[in-house]
Amino acid sequence: MRTAVVVGTGLIGTSIALALSRWGVLVYLDDADTTAARTAEALGAGSLEMPAGQVDLAVLAVPPASIGTVLARCQRDGLAHTYTDVASVKVRPHEEVRAAGGDPSRYIGGHPLAGAERSGPLAARADLFEGRPWVLTPSPVTDRSALNRGLELVSLCGGVPVLMDTDAHDRAVALTSHAPHLVASMMAARLEHAETEHIRVSGQGLRDVTRIAAGEPALWSDILTANADAVADVLDDYAKDLEQLIAALRALPGAESDGRRQAAADLQELLRRGNRGHARVPHKQRSRPAEYVAIPVAVPDQPGALARLFSTVGEAGVNIEDVRIEHSLDQPRGLVELLVESTSVAGLRRVLDANGWTMREKPLLVGDA
Repeated sequence: MRTAVVVGTGLIGTSIALALSRWGVLVYLDDADTTAARTAEALGAGSLEMPAGQVDLAVLAVPPASIGTVLARCQRDGLAHTYTDVASVKVRPHEEVRAAGGDPSRYIGGHPLAGAERSGPLAARADLFEGRPWVLTPSPVTDRSALNRGLELVSLCGGVPVLMDTDAHDRAVALTSHAPHLVASMMAARLEHAETEHIRVSGQGLRDVTRIAAGEPALWSDILTANADAVADVLDDYAKDLEQLIAALRALPGAESDGRRQAAADLQELLRRGNRGHARVPHKQRSRPAEYVAIPVAVPDQPGALARLFSTVGEAGVNIEDVRIEHSLDQPRGLVELLVESTSVAGLRRVLDANGWTMREKPLLVGDA
């Protein structure tokens, strides 16, 4: 593969672009969100110039509901020889490719099973997919060359290819990803109006259970809509377990001795099932959660200014976890808040000052009003 276009410069799209660029692939970037696209370009993910001719592969890193129309448009424009996507549902995109008039023979469905708690191009990493499963879902009409190109993409990104049927894929992710996200969201929703003193006594367990509830609602609504039946089937099974669990808990305080013993046995059996299921989940080492601080930096409204700022931070050996940009049309500069680990603040401020960047007097702690 010599050339590629990545349509969509969020976390996944930018990470793919960075991985391909690392291997010398000439990558072009396309995104309706110009800020995200320019950020990805500044990170070295690729170029915002349009390719002069057909590229080898176009990667559609767009929401599931958009894949069919985006693919049809790209194929009409002759953008690439082969196309793939990264959506976490596969049945609906395959159907919509045909409905939108696209050529399914030159399309191979894809889903890299990797991500991060944060979104956007600044969360992207070239090594995001290394050692991670990457599902490919060829259809009966998928051309062999399209499958081979998909396998080459996975290899260049360091992923582990897994070939699956579209239906099997969507049932699998309903169980392992989509339904758990809804359960986490329901748990977190119970906290919305909880008393502050109750929230104060929360521990790591609550943070673990509700962590993924921080996902972008619009994106997740799109994903869940595209896989609604499979997710509802998993939730039906949850509901049966929940009904039995509630009955056991209600019986524990006041039932006769036989009833309490049965309720206790039902409760322990569910907990044991949880142990057995947990033992089947692949686990990786988790690092200690970091505390982040926002460093506000004044950036002149000039071409390349943002890239120079990122370069200065990178040369300091500091990882930017996220960024917020405020820009006023009637001002010659904007304000960029760099989110970094608190342990990096002192050294970063010295480097920025030495390189002539203007900062606010006091960093803003994330979450401060």
